[in-house]
Amino acid sequence: MTHQHRHLFAAVGIHPHDTKDCSEASLSRLQSLASDANVVAWGEIGLDFNRMYSPQEKQERWFIRQLEIAAELKLPLIFHERDSRGRLLEILKTVPDNQRQAVVHCFSGTESELAQYLEMGFYIGITGIVTIRQRGESLRRMIPSIPSDRLLVETDAPYLTPSPQRNKIRRNEPAFVREVLLKVADVRGEAPESLANQVWANTCRLFRLAL
Repeated sequence: MTHQHRHLFAAVGIHPHDTKDCSEASLSRLQSLASDANVVAWGEIGLDFNRMYSPQEKQERWFIRQLEIAAELKLPLIFHERDSRGRLLEILKTVPDNQRQAVVHCFSGTESELAQYLEMGFYIGITGIVTIRQRGESLRRMIPSIPSDRLLVETDAPYLTPSPQRNKIRRNEPAFVREVLLKVADVRGEAPESLANQVWANTCRLFRLAL
């Protein structure tokens, strides 16, 4: 699919929900896929202690293993973190990598976690949560403190449909990323066009896209 569209790229990895079925064989298959030039990242990987579709031990074991593989392949990472209560950060600190580049996808953590991610040099991904009145309140407070060169916008489609579309359409779509950017620009007091250019530059830098 990625070879059929010039501006379409892919990431490979085992999501924490699926680590119960992970194996070295499945990771070996993904490593083979990652040799393709259109695969620009490893992920999304991480920890999710909210729904616990996979046991914590398996989530942590395969998260660490995938960190090692991504380091070997020199690929940037896409992190998934939900309700890990600081455990993801603990693991990242015990598996250090000075060359590690990553985005914390769908950031919904605390101010302390945000500060630590930024100190590690990571990018912060903002989704439609920012547009939701109550759920996005704490996120909107933190957004102005994110350096402009570490900011990314996302949709997490088909989930987290942003307002105002969420009042009419249940399924999120990639096109709705516009609403996320407009809200982030409003919260930061920046011109949408300027922010869009900065976010695009950040995206290309992280995923090493020469577009």
